[in-house]
Amino acid sequence: MRSSWLSLITAGSALVLSGLAAPAMAGILIHVDERAQLMTVQVDGVDAYRWKVSTGKSGYDTPTGAYRPFRTELDHYSKEWDDAPMPYSIFFTPQGHAIHGSQSVKALGKPVSHGCVRLDPKNAAVLYDLVLQRGLENTEVVITDGAIDSLIASNGELQSGTLY
Repeated sequence: MRSSWLSLITAGSALVLSGLAAPAMAGILIHVDERAQLMTVQVDGVDAYRWKVSTGKSGYDTPTGAYRPFRTELDHYSKEWDDAPMPYSIFFTPQGHAIHGSQSVKALGKPVSHGCVRLDPKNAAVLYDLVLQRGLENTEVVITDGAIDSLIASNGELQSGTLY
């Protein structure tokens, strides 16, 4: 079942969220499984990368849902967290949540961030370049607390709280 939902989300065939039709071809699906602290990146429906991540620690949740990233910054510094470096940032919420590189690579695999999705900087660079090549409009970020099926409601649609 997971595979069929990934295909549905990636293909965007007749999926409608928040009144907008999904694109004809998403191209990139970034799935972050908070429970496993893993990111899987699909390109054109095929698994291309799987990396350890760090998501939000207790009190600093990484929001679950489906998002369309809207901004990238090669060399961003956090205005909230003491100018912490956030290289290769891909922003996916208006509140500032992003996927980005982190020098705290030993902490990957554990929820230790302030809500962002942290990656090894080498992996963040690969993802950043891929998103730039394919375009933000062809990229989807899906964050779940477990398998992607956890976002699918009984009626077959993504649960409310999704942003695009």
